[in-house]
Amino acid sequence: MIDTSLFINAFALICLIYAYHHDRERTKEALIKAANSFIHIMPTILAIIVFIGLLLGFIPPARISMLIGEQSGINGVLIVAVIGSFLHIPALISFPLTASLLDAGATVTVAAVFITTLTMVGMVTLPLEIREMGRKMALLRNGISFCIAIMIALIMGVIL
Repeated sequence: MIDTSLFINAFALICLIYAYHHDRERTKEALIKAANSFIHIMPTILAIIVFIGLLLGFIPPARISMLIGEQSGINGVLIVAVIGSFLHIPALISFPLTASLLDAGATVTVAAVFITTLTMVGMVTLPLEIREMGRKMALLRNGISFCIAIMIALIMGVIL
């Protein structure tokens, strides 16, 4: 994990240095946009960190394992699928939460269904989708996405 992080950060730094030497103005513009995006997303990141801390502080790992671990079966998968469908957070931010759940005893299937429903199903954005695409299309898209997300998670659970 640390080696992967070091590799990704070193690669990004090398690309940044190359871009700076290639076109300084565009690189500065890109860095300003990246900083603004980081500032914009910071409240969400902090909220997720607080949520993870509260989750792990108030709910013992044995309880988490019971609710969404091996013993929970398909019920745990469905509970997390519904939660993932209603949350509206960037997937990148959900990875630390998912890692914490895995450390606390959640299964790979549950972790996969959380991430897939989070990214594929949008209950929070459903009113907007209904307005833009129509009720039938929006409900069909979210329903199919929900089913496919569960299938992907089940396959991931078998493979991993």
